Amino acid sequence: MNNPIEHDYAPVCDLYDQHLGPTLFEPYAVDLARRVTGCTEGPVLEMACGTGIVTQQLRIHLKPSVSLTATDINPGMLNYARKKLNAVPGIDWRQADIADLPFPDGAFQVAVCQFGLMFVPDKDRAFRAMRRVLTDGGLLALSLWDRMETNPWGVIVHETVAKFFPDNPPQFFTAPFNSADSDRLRKLLNAHGFDQIDIQTVPMECRSHSARSLAIGMIEGAPILAEIQERGGTPSPIVEAVAAAYARLGGDRPFRSTMQAIVITARARM
Repeated sequence: MNNPIEHDYAPVCDLYDQHLGPTLFEPYAVDLARRVTGCTEGPVLEMACGTGIVTQQLRIHLKPSVSLTATDINPGMLNYARKKLNAVPGIDWRQADIADLPFPDGAFQVAVCQFGLMFVPDKDRAFRAMRRVLTDGGLLALSLWDRMETNPWGVIVHETVAKFFPDNPPQFFTAPFNSADSDRLRKLLNAHGFDQIDIQTVPMECRSHSARSLAIGMIEGAPILAEIQERGGTPSPIVEAVAAAYARLGGDRPFRSTMQAIVITARARM
């Protein structure tokens, strides 16, 4: 399967946004937006904007005078977010790679990224790029998923899908949790020009209106669908199996469990 950041999300953006957005991403989007919006009168950069969930929260919380540039490497995601938020003023949409940001040095006072850095192969390049586009003293705010074992939704979907393909289990759901090393993250930030580093583990409720809704998002709204199809599988029985496993964990309607992210703020060194 292609790297997840190269995956063609366009056909599944609706499922991703509808079934995963409110459950996994919106609670942390509100948290991240609140951490940064009182810290700037200057331009803000959002990286890996996805379907625009953080973008919308930033635009709600930022002053109208503050410019917001929302970027994503994936054209399907970017186009979806642009159309979804078409009526929201004050957003400049740009296709961009976190590790190769096409902006001048010191162009932004704040840079934000929710659940995108995990999928960037070269973390050193990413942190160098983020520092370069920030002004001295500028704020970087990131969130990443914590270890898989602190996110039962990830354990369940990974293990349930693997049972359908015991000889060649799909590995997509290891990727979101591959950067949950606070010591390494701190070293990377220090090495690439950041200080005043604050790294927190932030637990929240993982709540969906139904276990099946979350299962649909996980299987049919994510890159793992390509891995399933490459192995000759079909999504329907896997969705049902994941939904049943979720219901056993946190109930059917609604589904309620836990999730945990790592949230980082740091300042571009003067």
